Amino acid sequence: MPFQPASSALSRFTVIDLTRVRAGPTCVRQLGDWGANVIKVELPEELEAGEPMGGARTGSDFQNLHRNKRSMTLNMKDKQGVAVLKKLVEKADVVVENFRPDVKRRLGIDYPDLSAVNPRLIYASISGFGQDGPYEKRPGFDQIAQGMGGLMSITGLPGQGPVRVGIPIADLCAGIFAAYGITVALLEREVSGKGQWLHTSLLQAQIFMLDFQAARWLVEKHVPKQAGNNHPTSIPTGVFKTKDGHINIAATGGKIYARFCEAIAAPELLSDLRFGSGKSRSEHRDVLNAEIAKRLETDTSQAWIEKLNAAGVPCGHIYSIDQVFADPQVKHLGMSKSVKSKVLGELNLVAQPVTLTRTPSSFAVAPPERGEQTDEILAEAGYDAQAIAALRQAKVV
Repeated sequence: MPFQPASSALSRFTVIDLTRVRAGPTCVRQLGDWGANVIKVELPEELEAGEPMGGARTGSDFQNLHRNKRSMTLNMKDKQGVAVLKKLVEKADVVVENFRPDVKRRLGIDYPDLSAVNPRLIYASISGFGQDGPYEKRPGFDQIAQGMGGLMSITGLPGQGPVRVGIPIADLCAGIFAAYGITVALLEREVSGKGQWLHTSLLQAQIFMLDFQAARWLVEKHVPKQAGNNHPTSIPTGVFKTKDGHINIAATGGKIYARFCEAIAAPELLSDLRFGSGKSRSEHRDVLNAEIAKRLETDTSQAWIEKLNAAGVPCGHIYSIDQVFADPQVKHLGMSKSVKSKVLGELNLVAQPVTLTRTPSSFAVAPPERGEQTDEILAEAGYDAQAIAALRQAKVV
């Protein structure tokens, strides 16, 4: 199957994907969904040791991570395999890898090695803790980064103990930041004509995502604690029980708080001096939330959402995942798109959350089978049929 770009936006760029598991594939998925020619390099199946991390190839997770890519097999522990990789790098724009720093150096495929082949190469590395420093050789894992990056200390109910969030947020953010760094480097290359090495880690991504919580410590020397469903600084914002369930409400700021009190027919909550300012509402958070709860338990979630939205008060349902994709606005936004898989048939996968009106993203191809395009990719790199057969005979591909 020849390269079929998912968008014209990045279709002039070729990306070699040496990554595994999640953070790296997330990065490359971003590039592939915007049209880059992604070559996913995988070990020959006979060299794969044990069960691969990330689940089965036919599983939903793998399918969602690896659309819009072509696959070839390559044994980079063999010198001939490294030679093949370098041949591919000659025409590539980007290499993305998430080997431990010492591993890629030992294989001879780190930035100095590959940039010598192609000085215009953008080489992106994703690791658990960084490319050097005291934790350089530690294996990285999302939940470890969530803990060391401070997120678990502010997630969950007060006094509950550390709680991980329900998605691999350090992995995902590291991948997205790496994709962002690659696009920045490609833009800079248009001016300088030179490639460069960029790197990020799960730990760095997680710390960056602390955002205002990190700033509270760095600027004010305040150590945030668990606040459960209550927003740590904007009150009243949180989860409130209704007659038939729960909803989210964000009535922060004087004007919105006034509209909120009017919408729930509670003018006394507006005139009460305990709730007269953001600071005083914060000091009396529990009392205020209890007063709000008394009113909201008199009607249904849907009724309150309609009333509050009509009054200009931010609020919303708290959906299970199936309800998310049933919501009319989510359907309108097209957050689920289909692609035809030769193995699994019609698949619905999560769409990109950004819309480019002239060069939109699409699902051009479903995730490939292992090595499905090996011969095709090698031919594009200049190998003839005899050379390809020799590589197969030597078990390099």
